[in-house]
Amino acid sequence: MDGMAKTSTTTQGLRAAIERSGYYPALVAEAVEAAVGGEPVRSYLVHQETTFDQNEVRRHVTVLVLTGNRFIVSHTDEQAADDTSPTPYATTSTESVKLGRISSIVVSRVVANPEQYKPGTLPREIVLTIGWGAVSRLDLEPAACGDPNCEADHGYTGSSTADDLSLRVSEAGDGPETVRQALAFAQALSEATADSSR
Repeated sequence: MDGMAKTSTTTQGLRAAIERSGYYPALVAEAVEAAVGGEPVRSYLVHQETTFDQNEVRRHVTVLVLTGNRFIVSHTDEQAADDTSPTPYATTSTESVKLGRISSIVVSRVVANPEQYKPGTLPREIVLTIGWGAVSRLDLEPAACGDPNCEADHGYTGSSTADDLSLRVSEAGDGPETVRQALAFAQALSEATADSSR
């Protein structure tokens, strides 16, 4: 299959995955397609999440798209009627990040029975964390010296962590195919960011 046919297949796969999620597919697809523009899609991940907020069930979908030059993240949330709207509504946002801005990609894998692990076994769950500098978490704690009797103020010590996006995908909750897709997307994004830094 040539590159053009593969790109068309990938774009069609993205659209089909959005429709399979069943979560306002016309709205989500339009927002994602507008952000992607005419660029070929290299890889994608569609992840739907259901949360419980007091007496309400809320759905959220995240769509991640990798093009030749950009990483696109789209979030869509539904909201119940409130003071600002007499009817339920949805909010969709997209962010486009140049590949060269991505500073960190962390894939945390959870595997059962690690002593019996065989290469290629699907993790029970993964957490994909991607940082590009839009959001950072600062963890501070009081600094101390080695003297247990010291009462001096040593200021603070801490660490800053890029934490723009964190996505948890599990075999039990999302199915094995979604875990595979998340791993494939993480690998494609890692390779693309390595290429863009050369």
